Formats: sequence, C-alpha cells, structure tokens
Amino acid sequence: MDQVATAAGVGKGTLFRRFGDKAGLAAALLDSRERVLQDGILTGPPPLGPGAPAPERMAAFVEAYLDYLFEHLPLVRMSETASPGARYRIGAYRFWHRHTVILLDDRPDAEATAHALLAPLGAEHIAAILPDLGEDRVRASVHRLWNAAATE
Repeated sequence: MDQVATAAGVGKGTLFRRFGDKAGLAAALLDSRERVLQDGILTGPPPLGPGAPAPERMAAFVEAYLDYLFEHLPLVRMSETASPGARYRIGAYRFWHRHTVILLDDRPDAEATAHALLAPLGAEHIAAILPDLGEDRVRASVHRLWNAAATE
C-alpha cells in the first residue's frame, strides 16, 4: 500500500478511504480484466458464451478462468486473502459461483457443488501448489474435476 500510495502521489490513508483494504485495491485493479471474462460468459460466442451444452460451457469457463488466474495470480491472491473471507465477499466470486450454479442447474444441490468446484481455483491454493505441480498439471487436474461434475 505504501508503494501504491507513493506512485499515485497520495497518502496511504487516501488509499484506505477509497479502497478499504488491500482486497479492495486488488479488486479495483482486476475489475476491467474480470469484466472481459464476464462479458465472454454473458454475450460471447459458444462455448464460453451462451449456446453450447453445459458441459462444454463448464470446460470453456474453467480454461478461461485459469488463463485469467495464472496471468494475474498475485493480484487475485491479494484480493482473496487480504482479510478473512475476502474471496467470498468479492463480486467476481459471486458471479463465478452463480454462473457455475446455472450450468449445474439439473444437478443435486448445485449451490454447494458450485462452491466445491470453485474451491480448488482459489488463488492461495493455486499459488501454493503451482511450484510443485506446474501449470499444465494444475490445469489438467482442475479440468478432470470439473468434467466429472459436468458428466455426473
């Protein structure tokens, strides 16, 4: 926060008043990037956008989300871990969750299943396992998990 305040030419207190905490600052920095993915989900071409079967849309979402996550991992991690439960208060998480629930609509307890599927996509988790597993293995394992849920 000190470095950001210095670069912006404002006091640290100004940042806290504007963004609340590090999670708020990170969320603001990620906003335009998240909107690109959200727009793709809402209005983009299939399979990410409407018009493809749910299993195909789930696979496309996972791939697009992992692309976004790997590209912005430090910021996403900051937004999700700046305070306890920050990940679940971020509007983007609520969007990802609602999208997943919609795709799982015909499954038992889609709400809980969506949370379970999104859990391994947490930035803290990915940051912890990435050095040992590498991006390709992480992607493959997440796709296997989501594919199992999609074809259940």
